[in-house]
Amino acid sequence: MDRKRSAAAAGQAWHIYRETLEPDAPGFWERVRAVPRMLKAVLRGQYKGMSFGTLGLLALGLVYIISPVDAIPDVIPVVGIADDTGLALWLASVLVKSAGDFVAWERGGRPSVIVGEPVD
Repeated sequence: MDRKRSAAAAGQAWHIYRETLEPDAPGFWERVRAVPRMLKAVLRGQYKGMSFGTLGLLALGLVYIISPVDAIPDVIPVVGIADDTGLALWLASVLVKSAGDFVAWERGGRPSVIVGEPVD
């Protein structure tokens, strides 16, 4: 992973961390505990804050990290691990950010919007 991507990943992680410290924002561990509930709600069609496409990309990313087949083999000392690390950081940041949105949605009484209806 080059320096610009490393800096971007670190910046995104820092932004999400700061978001968890804001007043009335869900904390980090509350977000982590909310991930299984969020995934169930997405799969059941109850929560529209995460698309099936994003969920599919997260699943593919997890398969890529676990899989022994990599775009850059892990036997290459630093670069081989860097691609997996970058992807893991992206997965974690997407899950933590989405879980925060999900917790806010739960706290708000689980509002739903029907397409075509006026929204106040």
